[in-house]
Amino acid sequence: MSLSQSFSMRMDQRQVLTPRMIQSMEILQLPLTALEERIDEELQQNPVLELRTRDREASKDQIDSGRVERTEGEKSLIIDADQGSARDFERLEKMADYFENEEFGTNGSYRQSYWDGQDRDGKLDAMANTASRGSTLGEHLLGQWAFIEAPPAIKKAGIVLIDYIDADGYLRTSFDRIQLEQREPTSTADLTEALKLIHKLEPAGVGARDLGECLLLQLDALEEDEELSEGHDFDMERALVREHLKDLEQNRYPLIAKRLECSIDEVKAAVRRLGRLQPHPGRQFGADEAPAITPDAEIIFDESTGQYDVKMARDISPGLHLKGLYLKMLKKGVDKKTREFLTNNIRNAKWLIESIEQRRSTIERVIRVVVDTQREFFDKGPEFLRPLPMIGVADQLGVHVATVSRAVSEKWIQSPRGVFPLRRFFSGGTQSASGEDMSWDAVKEKLRILVDNEDKDNPLNDDELVEKLKEQGIDIARRTVAKYRKVLNIQTARQRKAY
Repeated sequence: MSLSQSFSMRMDQRQVLTPRMIQSMEILQLPLTALEERIDEELQQNPVLELRTRDREASKDQIDSGRVERTEGEKSLIIDADQGSARDFERLEKMADYFENEEFGTNGSYRQSYWDGQDRDGKLDAMANTASRGSTLGEHLLGQWAFIEAPPAIKKAGIVLIDYIDADGYLRTSFDRIQLEQREPTSTADLTEALKLIHKLEPAGVGARDLGECLLLQLDALEEDEELSEGHDFDMERALVREHLKDLEQNRYPLIAKRLECSIDEVKAAVRRLGRLQPHPGRQFGADEAPAITPDAEIIFDESTGQYDVKMARDISPGLHLKGLYLKMLKKGVDKKTREFLTNNIRNAKWLIESIEQRRSTIERVIRVVVDTQREFFDKGPEFLRPLPMIGVADQLGVHVATVSRAVSEKWIQSPRGVFPLRRFFSGGTQSASGEDMSWDAVKEKLRILVDNEDKDNPLNDDELVEKLKEQGIDIARRTVAKYRKVLNIQTARQRKAY
């Protein structure tokens, strides 16, 4: 047996992602609010970047492109320096102060607020505009617990339990598990007594182990309030919760009425009263506000032309440019270390500005394809949504499908029909009997309309829904109807039946 070594050479082509390309992809994928946060971070880290002020004398072309004319000092830079240190930053700021006083006077009048033209600190503005959080459920409960009179061991046990109550207001962790996770032992008796007291705190129903207990605790609280208890039949409501929650889920009203020896109307009235209770009592406290949706673009209908146009939300993202002050410093001459620091930051600033502009351009191109393809959706409604695969859009625009995916991710558009996630308009589909392309979302919409308009005394089962869709030229399997019905949170025919 012999061993031999050999060497070979192979040539191939591989695409290497440069830091600039990686940054462009990251910027493209960011939703508008996250992009604004990224810009704010860059403004704090890069002294060369500045917000364009509203009254700054810049041409319309400069504003639209997000760029400023390169000065001679900027053109002469060799952009290959390493990142400057914090000390460089401080030294640069001191030099900037000197140049500011020399060139612009001591009042700093060249720095004007982006928003109102007044002398303000952008970082302080950002902090001032940060919304404060409301108290969490845990904080709310601990505030009440501080006024509960109980032995020290039970007070301590209550603090432990409150820590385990989830955002919905439930205590889903068993006493055994809680005791195992505590460094200091807590008896089951103390936990039990503490939980009884927690059940008396607000919001009513907090600390329940399951939905039934949560509703019963709320009924107890209601019964103690003479004004709120008016009109309630607490015996029937408790019976429904204790014995018939599963039956209620299955819409078995006749069975419930028979077992409770009452009419179906009485059962329905009791269910309506139970419907006023809160199945998730903790959600009203400390819930983070839903993030505000900031559309990247608005689709506008031009009545004069009968066409839709796309208006990008350019003004929402602040315009960026390079500070002329630091470019003047370079022209006047600075030491080598400062020059390298400025060079590196100017390069990074250029990349950011170009990435933001490229993001805007790519998203606009994608949205224009959406508008052209989904014209009937904007004219007539969701049931006219057409199939639109991302790969088809990518081929049309001459970009990679991953670029389209990033451009669509977490982006929103405002239209005459409302605000929609951009991804809503991309899906596969089928063909109707007439050969018309139809997206799966459009099929779901037609299914929803059928259920909304059905006879509630005799709701359509899945087989009947299949036939109704077939009458509209849509031939899909029963299992697909059942799947879409679940996706749309539509109950079975038996559960939808009205009594």
